[in-house]
Amino acid sequence: MRDPYEVLGVSKSASEAEIKKAFRNLAKKHHPDTHSGDSGAKKRFQEISAAYDIVGDKDKRAKFDAGEIDAGGNSRGFDPGAQGFQGGPFGGGSPRDFNFSWTGHDGETAEGFRAEDLFSDLLGGLGGRGGRQQPRQGQDFAVNATVSFEEAARGGSRRVMLPNGEQIDVKIPPGLKDGQQIRLKGRGGAGKRGGPPGDVLMQVSVAPHPYYTRDANDLRMELPVTLQEAVLGGKVPVPTLTGTVSLSVPANSNSGSVLRLKGKGIPAHGGEAAGDLYVKLVIALPDGGDSALRKFCEGWDTTYDPRAKLR
Repeated sequence: MRDPYEVLGVSKSASEAEIKKAFRNLAKKHHPDTHSGDSGAKKRFQEISAAYDIVGDKDKRAKFDAGEIDAGGNSRGFDPGAQGFQGGPFGGGSPRDFNFSWTGHDGETAEGFRAEDLFSDLLGGLGGRGGRQQPRQGQDFAVNATVSFEEAARGGSRRVMLPNGEQIDVKIPPGLKDGQQIRLKGRGGAGKRGGPPGDVLMQVSVAPHPYYTRDANDLRMELPVTLQEAVLGGKVPVPTLTGTVSLSVPANSNSGSVLRLKGKGIPAHGGEAAGDLYVKLVIALPDGGDSALRKFCEGWDTTYDPRAKLR
């Protein structure tokens, strides 16, 4: 995976505001909703989201800058060659027998192994537990993944690479929230001496959406409308997770008015009903002005005071 700073086009000294602005600009430009059928845009958007998941998070950014995690958010494993080990214990065996980046079971140390288990493996069990060969559960694999807002809402599938180099497809359940963890039973490291395999623990981050924000199972967004649409009312197109729908805007609607589209929020999942989409109207004047609108306002004789309630 490429350097997340390079993906977002920012320097390593960029501020949080600069990183957020760069992400939003790229997300709007490459969002799949604006590139229907373009698989390249979807991959580019996922790459942008994954990069923002690293440098857009203060803790992850610090760990990445310090070299503690890689561009995919995974902890950097112990490198036996870099530490002078040229084989297994006492010069034999395989370097892959040593990996200190995974989480074990049954009271293992933070480094990923117990001295008694190490000697049990080396000496046929003579160094631990009275020579008995005890079954031992395999190691858990911890991985991180960033999914798009739509994937988290509607569900999907994401391929991830495990610390042992294996790639697996992980099902993303509908309604997934940012920071949730997905556990895959029995997909971790192999058990020892007949013990059960470990699990895969996938920590999921949900990339921000260019215009939706989530509130439980409801979604909220700001919808720009013209002055004419606000005054006269009418049908206005609104993008939703399931496609564009028409929203009826009442006549004489003010900026800040909130309208509801029932059932257009997070889809129903896990026994929970579908959420709603709340649309906040924002009157947007044309960029650069409009001569006809300006002429109308100059000749408009009105006495209403929009700030009367402030007095």
